[in-house]
Amino acid sequence: MSFPVQCCTAMVKGNNTEPTDFTLLGFFPGFRHITVLVTLIFLIFTAAFASNTLLLTLICLDPRLHTPMYFLLSQLSLMDLTLSSSIIPKMLANSLSGSRTISFLACGTQIFFSLSVAIAECILITFMCVDRYVAICKPLHYTVIVSPRVCLQMAALAWAGGALTSLGHTAFTLRFHICSPREIPHFFCEVMAVLRTVCEDISVYEKAVVVTSILVLLLPLTLILSSYVVIFQAVLRMSSPEGKSKALATCSSHLCVVGLYFGPGMFIYMRPGSAKTPKLNQVLFLFGTVLTPFLNPLAYSFRNKEVLNSLKKLVGQYQERSITIS
Repeated sequence: MSFPVQCCTAMVKGNNTEPTDFTLLGFFPGFRHITVLVTLIFLIFTAAFASNTLLLTLICLDPRLHTPMYFLLSQLSLMDLTLSSSIIPKMLANSLSGSRTISFLACGTQIFFSLSVAIAECILITFMCVDRYVAICKPLHYTVIVSPRVCLQMAALAWAGGALTSLGHTAFTLRFHICSPREIPHFFCEVMAVLRTVCEDISVYEKAVVVTSILVLLLPLTLILSSYVVIFQAVLRMSSPEGKSKALATCSSHLCVVGLYFGPGMFIYMRPGSAKTPKLNQVLFLFGTVLTPFLNPLAYSFRNKEVLNSLKKLVGQYQERSITIS
């Protein structure tokens, strides 16, 4: 009678000691020049981190940049920093150490932050379009419509919308039974890559992901493009060449940001059979988590005279302090 009891006890212990960690297969398995690629990613990530931190510092310290447009832009930079910092350091550490494991908690954290920030960015960029629409089409009512309180509400809604939506998807994804050997074909815990390791029928949930993608990507993009039709009509009716060029400059910068954020997202989540092309998805995610945070300050901010003047002022103050101390 003792043998079955011992056998069952061993099975229970075996189930309790079943590993919960995941293995990240990394990007481009078999790539010969992986050290060069990792070094390049590290350099771009460092430059992106520094440029976004500098932009946040300038917006916080210079009162001339305390406007709705720059406040929303500061939130976009903060989201870029959050997204990159939750993915790239772990990826670099795994690449350098040779270890490809990631704990269950760390994997869930990556899923939550990557989805949360990605959704929040889409909402925020849509609000930035509303800001441009009011500034160009209703300039006399701009300070009333886009007040500091409204800007805070926009930022809060973007962060909260992303976090709540992501929380639901993270909870659903991690409750599924994962097949051994728990290998994720990606360089981080991305929700679609994790779902490829599930042993259950998740066709209903995959449809829910598609619906979420349409709501988060297609509807905001439609609203943005529709708004720009009205904006460009208003710009063409402007009599002042200087005002027209300034309006076109800010609109072109925002459209660049729209392309940087919405383009990769639509290719990943709204392309038929996207789950069957992991290598292409990894390239798009590298673009979104490394290049986009690097290009965003360059496209939207450091081409702007106001930001450049603020940077010169900050550098001048630093030099004066250095001379005084010496």
